[in-house]
Amino acid sequence: MTTMKHTKVLDGGFSGQLSRHVGTKYDDDPLWTARFLQTNPSAVYSTHLDYLRAGAEVIETNTYQASVPGLMKYLNISMDESLALLAKAVELAKQAVDVYMKERTNQGELVIGRKPLVAGSCGPYGACLHDKSEYTGAYGKSVSRQELMDWHRPRVRALLDAGVDLLALETVPCVEEADALVELLREFPRARAWLSFSCRDERRIADGSDFQEVAVRCYRALPEQIVAVGVNCVPPGYVKSLLEGVNTGGSRGGFVPLVVYPNRGGSYSETDGWIPVPDDQRINLPALEWLDLGVRFIGGCCKVFAEDIAAIRSLVDRRRLAE
Repeated sequence: MTTMKHTKVLDGGFSGQLSRHVGTKYDDDPLWTARFLQTNPSAVYSTHLDYLRAGAEVIETNTYQASVPGLMKYLNISMDESLALLAKAVELAKQAVDVYMKERTNQGELVIGRKPLVAGSCGPYGACLHDKSEYTGAYGKSVSRQELMDWHRPRVRALLDAGVDLLALETVPCVEEADALVELLREFPRARAWLSFSCRDERRIADGSDFQEVAVRCYRALPEQIVAVGVNCVPPGYVKSLLEGVNTGGSRGGFVPLVVYPNRGGSYSETDGWIPVPDDQRINLPALEWLDLGVRFIGGCCKVFAEDIAAIRSLVDRRRLAE
């Protein structure tokens, strides 16, 4: 189904790993970890390096919640300064890659063609609202497609201009935003991206739409630019049911590359809000089972740390050697 030479290991949850460097929690900050692009860029750089040393082959920029309007509002900076901060996020990730590659060279481990990629993280519109709507997608019914495209466009352009290798259009909770992102990608024909969804259960994305129907339709609409579709920030127990069947049973239209990076087990409830799990809760990531479903990108989201990524990389490497 999926050969390991085509599979890449992603990084893990940026927030949790960053907290090990800054010694504080910041979940209630409307900019989340993006504030550290201004206040503590060295910690951002160190977090990237943690994941690279753990074996990540793709690292995401620290821009999940870094929209241009949000940076302007909460850092009291201009539009140009906000765009510059997005470029800085890319620079920090690239610096970490360069240092990591030098480390490998010094250890005699450099492999040509294996330089880690930098993905520009683009969180959903709901994240900027700071009202948990990225877990419901409710705004999809009240915000127009054009408004969603206009909101995402400055960050997408800034990340591409700064030289990311691809875009991570992630935690998408509603079909309206997914369609807006696919349409926006057409404006940047040289851009490549994966599209991953926030899901409420083993079958549906956050707004209640059928995951497989929406994800496959989006991929088929732009296969020359969308490198994978899938899920992120879902409990690991949801993954198999969500992905199973996409690439089996004579799927019409051919193979669909998948991306998966679950959280440590947290979930959202309309009555209780976000239900977290302890940082040290045992995590079961049946990576090899997921790879057999057609996964091309695999990693972790919230509270998945560098040591967890190292374990995933070990499994992937074992499969590669067995092929």
